[in-house]
Amino acid sequence: MQLPPLEEGRLVKRYKRFFADVICADGSELTIHCPNTGSMLNCMPANARVWFSRNDDPKRKLKGTWELVETAHGRLACVNTGRANALVEEALRNGVITELQGFDQLKREVKYGDENSRADFRLSFAQQAVYVEVKSVTLGFADSTTAAFPDAVTSRGARHLRELMALAQAGEPAVLIYCVNLSGIDSVRVAQEIDQLYAQALTEAAKAGVQILAYAADIDPHNGRIALSHPLKVILE
Repeated sequence: MQLPPLEEGRLVKRYKRFFADVICADGSELTIHCPNTGSMLNCMPANARVWFSRNDDPKRKLKGTWELVETAHGRLACVNTGRANALVEEALRNGVITELQGFDQLKREVKYGDENSRADFRLSFAQQAVYVEVKSVTLGFADSTTAAFPDAVTSRGARHLRELMALAQAGEPAVLIYCVNLSGIDSVRVAQEIDQLYAQALTEAAKAGVQILAYAADIDPHNGRIALSHPLKVILE
């Protein structure tokens, strides 16, 4: 995926969840949009290197969007969670996600389940449909190459797991993909210390037959490119 043209700056602070102040290369200060609803643990150290895109749309109050950051542990992370679905779709269409190769049709945001959910993707194969949920992972740790999800309590994430589990129990294929938007990672685990209910739901979903996958993103801020490249180990506790 080719990102919009990026500018490098320094983070001043993130606040009110969706706002971030940055110092631009010319020394000016700019308030940009932070497209991330999570806690962004380890993704917003003071004076962190950030990369953002500009937007000249007169309808938008904020003229920039935060895309990438160098974390407290020296890793690169894509903090724009809106990129995760596009990255996974690109990887699906290019055959990178080998477990889901060979589909005939891909549909986005498909209603399903009893809790008014929308699957990120429904893949149609010759004999069946597969429902796919995507989660963006950016939580890393200084002394480990294992990333974790979630970085904040997520009742929505637990609901999606319940919906996937119901599909699997009914004999319909259901897949959860962790899109790991963090460099230097070789595995993913559930952040039980942050959200025990989500951790329990993940364990139950896996036992019910939901397929849990994780794929790593290669992030290149200099050329403005990011793409999923290879699978990662999923650690289920």
